[in-house]
Amino acid sequence: MAVGDYDRVRPLFDGEVQIDGVDPVFLRLSPEEIFFRAFRHADFDICELSLSSFAVKTARNDCPYVGIPVFPSRAFRHTSIYVRKDRGIDAPAALKGKRVGVPEYQLTANVWARALLEDEYGVRPADIEWVRAGIEQPGRPEKIKLDLPGDVMLSDAPEGRTLSGMLAAGEIDALIGPRIPSCFGPENKVGWLFDDPRAAALDYYRRTRIFPIMHVVGIRRDLVDNHPWLPATVAKAFDAAKRVCADRLSDTSATKVMLPFIEEQIHEVKELMGEDYWSYGLGPNRHVLETFLRHHHSQGLSPRQVAPEELFHPSTLETAVI
Repeated sequence: MAVGDYDRVRPLFDGEVQIDGVDPVFLRLSPEEIFFRAFRHADFDICELSLSSFAVKTARNDCPYVGIPVFPSRAFRHTSIYVRKDRGIDAPAALKGKRVGVPEYQLTANVWARALLEDEYGVRPADIEWVRAGIEQPGRPEKIKLDLPGDVMLSDAPEGRTLSGMLAAGEIDALIGPRIPSCFGPENKVGWLFDDPRAAALDYYRRTRIFPIMHVVGIRRDLVDNHPWLPATVAKAFDAAKRVCADRLSDTSATKVMLPFIEEQIHEVKELMGEDYWSYGLGPNRHVLETFLRHHHSQGLSPRQVAPEELFHPSTLETAVI
């Protein structure tokens, strides 16, 4: 099993939560390594997957993994858009006609950022000139071959260049990606597009009720074919681990994370998003997935619009009730 080292997964790592009938060996790897190895070589039996790459492969009916509605990574992507502050980009609409770097065009974070720009501010993917390169290392490839619409302008950066270096040098106007580039800061005139991204994300959630999903969990298809009980069992274990994590986080007699004001933040999040603010399962997340899949198709990443049910094994779409 390959998954990131997240608090909501650690009860599985340390054995506090067991996966019925499974004796797992865990690999705690970065998302980039997991996704590359999973989609290029299907290296792992069970692993975290990019929602976008998974949707691409599902739409093409050639995905080596069967999904379960477990979402180890979620994030508002208002903090994922970085701009040169000396280019007059003082509002999202100002990105029209600009050169914007992306580490991979089909990254889930970038799909959500483009959806945000289009739905909220009328900036379409065709309005931007896209430049592809690694954020900090040159030569990053697109994991999956894409067939983009003809009006989308996407080119590779010059050989040996990085997006962070190009943004610092002013060779691109902005960058969209899941990691903060090393050039971020006033010394390079690089900042967030949204001056107060938290306020922008809170407003977005209040209006849309969307907490963007980044990653899902997949089980190799041949294992599911041979052991059809696996998907529901693995989903049950991930859900139990998440509940253990939430209980620990709420025990503030001695806080579990190095973050001041954690009690206040937990209270504020529950007031806004409810007790199960990091929900698993298709039901509470259908509207989130429908929004993502609609944009994924309209952005030319999937050849057809995938229905949310297609992403997950049927046994994970319902649970036993006592």
